This record gives sequence, structure tokens and C-alpha cells, in this order.
Amino acid sequence: MERHTITPKHADVVIVGTGHGGAQAAIALRQQGHEESILMIGRDSAPPYERPPLSKEYLAGDKGFERIMIRPEKFWADKNIDLKLGSAVTDIDWMAHTVTLSDGSTVGYRKLIWSGGGDPRRLSCPGANQKGVFCVRDKRDADAMMAALEGGAKRAVVIGGGYIGLEAAAVLRKLGCEVTLLEMLDRVLARVAGEALSRFYEDEHRRQGVDVRLGTGVEAILGDGANVTGVKLDSGEELPCDMVVVGIGIVPAVGPLIAAGAAGSNGVDVDFCCRTTLDDIFAIGDCAAHANPYADNAVIRLESVQNAHDMANTVAKAIMGDKPPYHALPWFWSNQYDLKLQTAGLSLDFDETVVRGDPDTRKFTVVYLKEGKPIAFDCVGTMKDYVQGRKMLEAGPEKVDRDLLSDPEVPIKELL
Repeated sequence: MERHTITPKHADVVIVGTGHGGAQAAIALRQQGHEESILMIGRDSAPPYERPPLSKEYLAGDKGFERIMIRPEKFWADKNIDLKLGSAVTDIDWMAHTVTLSDGSTVGYRKLIWSGGGDPRRLSCPGANQKGVFCVRDKRDADAMMAALEGGAKRAVVIGGGYIGLEAAAVLRKLGCEVTLLEMLDRVLARVAGEALSRFYEDEHRRQGVDVRLGTGVEAILGDGANVTGVKLDSGEELPCDMVVVGIGIVPAVGPLIAAGAAGSNGVDVDFCCRTTLDDIFAIGDCAAHANPYADNAVIRLESVQNAHDMANTVAKAIMGDKPPYHALPWFWSNQYDLKLQTAGLSLDFDETVVRGDPDTRKFTVVYLKEGKPIAFDCVGTMKDYVQGRKMLEAGPEKVDRDLLSDPEVPIKELL
């Protein structure tokens, strides 16, 4: 469509990033009654689409691209929201209220919303940039992996035992690949979950045929000049493979903001309305470091669809004159094999865990406590616990009886 190729010289609101946060910001502005011009600028060449399915349903072939689009392409034109795709913002002049794009053009704005997300953290070892090494961050990454699989790749090494790595491993096993998963720490999900959940997923992946190796680092990626042929471990062992998937986190994409003078060390700092330290510039989503009320107001970044979506709504209201503070309960999910994990709250700084149910049944809940109060729930196949746990956290939890909490026959709502 022509709409995606025209670059207006000025827009009332310029949104940088076409992921969940950027798309929701544009939608929320229209819902809030904003009638002036909106321009979304995205590095991705495709219209706004959901990212989580890339490492799950999309990679597995269960969902085509049309089914993961945030809105049909016609929606953006109908709402008079311009899209500038396949283009990056390279420079910001906050005093002049302009941004410079990768094609050299300049766009003025009244308000700027930065929803740039992050770039995949890359391996620093020899051979890390050769053909056959993949990340799963955007559609191009997933398409390249699918092409490699269609081309005959059958042996995969997944580096990183976080959710992206585990989800990719699950899909690759479903597609018939031999999979080895490498994690440098002594358990998977070590940065985001307690040991009970980590051990459960390690056992589950092993039952599904994944070779899970903990405390294992990578010395080099091996190749024959045309494609990956293996991975050399820090022990000296060499694992033959046809493809390598790297899932070791992201680097916040905030370079132009920081260069323009915005405060931030881990991402870009924002206040309770998601405003940066630069006039008329907001930041939302994965790259926005904020004081989170569910983390005792510690300044953190949250890499989740929920966070991007709710921050976008906060910014839209602020631009329209309403300034409620960002105060949304964090929640996440992960699909692996036939298991659905739902998480509510943040388990940062927990000092105790309580397990409701038996992990061997593949239906259980891990409750994280701090000073006797629940602060987060990891729910595997336990929807009621998740729903009632969210309500408990939103109500402001008090100390609970651990014996009652550990009994899966006692509904969590009865402990409110």
C-alpha cells in the first residue's frame, strides 16, 4: 500500500516501533479521541504483528502470518494511522522536535512515543555470525529458521535456558529435530523462577527428548564456510548440528534516545506516566526502565506484552490530558509442548516458595512469598489458581497460612 511508503514531514504523534507497545499506543490514542495525525515508524518491513507466537505457533506452522497480525492491514488506513515500515530512527533532536530516519528524511512531531523494544543479545564467541545461527526476535528470524528446517536441518543446539530458548526447543522437537539445550547456569529459568519450576521444565524437556545440559558454556560455533556444523563447548566437547538458536536475552534499543541526552543505564528511564527526561518524549515496553509498584518500586524493565500494552494505554491517556500513574499487575505466559504456564506478579527477592499440587501430575502452582506475603504465582495448568492469585496480588496481599496455601483443595480466594 502507498500509505506505507510515504513519509509525512510532520505528525502530531510519532511512534517509534511497530510491536505490541507501538501498535497499542496508536490504537489507544484513537480510542481516547485523538483526531490529529499519527505516524508509526518500524524497522520491520511487515505491518504490526504479535511477537510471542514467533517462537511457538508461527515457527511450528500452526498459525500463518495473517493470524498473528495485531490488526488487519486495512485497519491502520481506516484509522488514519500512517505506517513507515522498513525504516529506523537514527537521530533525535528533542529541542527541534524532529527525528531523522535511516533514509535521511526528517519528520517533525509534537509528541514522540519510543517503543523500540530490543535487539537480540549476540554470542561473542568465534563463529557466532555465520550462516545457520539464529535468534527469534522478529518475523525474518522465524522465517529464516523455517527455511533452514525445510532445507533439511535436523540437529539443533539451543543456547539459553530462558523462556525463548525453552519454547524454541519445544517447537523444534515437535518438528522432529534432535535438540540439545545449553544453559550456563545450574538450572533453566534461573533469573525468572524458583527451583521447583526450573526442575519441572528440565525434567519435562528431557522426557520430550531434549538433551538439557546445565552449567555449560560455548567456546565457538563451528562451520564449513557455508553453514554451521557444530558447537564447541567450554569443556572441549564438540556437538555436531545443522543449526544454532540463540536465546540469551535482549539489549534495549534506545541508542538515539540516550545519544539525545535521555537518562538511562539499563534501557531508558521513565516516570510514572512513562515520560523520559526529554520534553514531550515517552518510552514504553521492553526498553522502559520504571519504578514498578509490584517490585517494591525498584527500577526495572519488564519484557512482556502486558507491560507494553498497559504502558501504551498510560501514555495515550497522558497525551490526552489524563495522567493516571502506571500501576498494572505484571503477568506472563509460556506455551511448551502441551503445557501452559501462566505467571502473575514478580518473584523478585522472594524468600520462600510454596508448591500447591504435585509437579508429577503436570498441574501445580508455585507461590512466591516475601516476609510471609505472596508476591507472585507460577501456575502450570492451574487456571483457577492464576485467576484467584491475580486478584490476591491486586488486592494487596497480606500474610497467609502456609499450610492452607499449600493445599490445592483450598481455593486461593478463601485466603483473601
